[in-house]
Amino acid sequence: MNKPIKVALAGAGAFGIKHLNSIRQIEDVEVVSLVGRTLDKTAATAKEYGIEHVTTDLSESLQIPEIDAVILCTPTQLHASQTLSCLQAGKHVQVEIPLADSLKDAEAVVNLQKESRLVAMCGHTRRFNPSHQWVRREIVSGKFNIQQMDVQTYFFRRKNMNALGQPRSWTDHLLWHHAAHTVDLFQYQCGSPVITANAVQGPIHSELGIAMDMSIQLKAENGAICTLSLSFNNDGPLGTFFRYIGDSGTYVARYDDLVTGKDEVIDVSNIDVSMNGIELQDREFFAAIREQQEPNCSVASVLPCYQVLHALEQQIESTKA
Repeated sequence: MNKPIKVALAGAGAFGIKHLNSIRQIEDVEVVSLVGRTLDKTAATAKEYGIEHVTTDLSESLQIPEIDAVILCTPTQLHASQTLSCLQAGKHVQVEIPLADSLKDAEAVVNLQKESRLVAMCGHTRRFNPSHQWVRREIVSGKFNIQQMDVQTYFFRRKNMNALGQPRSWTDHLLWHHAAHTVDLFQYQCGSPVITANAVQGPIHSELGIAMDMSIQLKAENGAICTLSLSFNNDGPLGTFFRYIGDSGTYVARYDDLVTGKDEVIDVSNIDVSMNGIELQDREFFAAIREQQEPNCSVASVLPCYQVLHALEQQIESTKA
């Protein structure tokens, strides 16, 4: 039996709950501290999951010697600074996507991880979803090559709500959060860096202060292209839908479901030990800690995504002048 990995989880909202449920399925891992925005609500969640320590201050959890690792499911704007705090405290850390909302902050995290040699991973879940794993296996085996990815990321969020439909304390972002999923997946699946990136955005929401619609074009060094449409204005269907157009077939991934271009179902149930991408992501994190190795989605491996996002942001800003 392995010595249990003891974890602090920060952010007891929609995605924090997803991680708590996933960790229940993983042996020899124990969440011993839960960090939330409000003490009463966080304490109620901690009681439900049998977590003894509750706080509203991450630094308090970082001072607990027996804690080995931290999972951050906090607002985007805190990701980089909190990841740095975890590494400085000598804790392994997994931060939910995005790693940062600026390239400078993402680079700071990567540099500190290299100095500390601790495991630092970012939750780019699409790399772990069985549907995308299936496509990757086809690519690695040489059976399939991407010519184009056509991706739609659609939500209906004209109010500041989270994935559970609850009021959110921070504002989400199409570019630095939702586009990050596709930019990273495109480069990862192609095995080729983006060399051309273009973006345009729609009007800024009068209350939220963000663009509610965005269109992005990418071209990889190997010639593959990607067209990404994002919206917070779309009133159904909701979610992200990936169409892989290749030299030997077409595949459409809708979360963990995969079909051919003719809507023929592809069985991905045996691709990995679970159909839950968050669980697979967490398993990768804890395995990297135990085996002292770099995980898939290490902060260094996802940095090229944030370099592209930075270039797109600069382009958008230049059009405002």
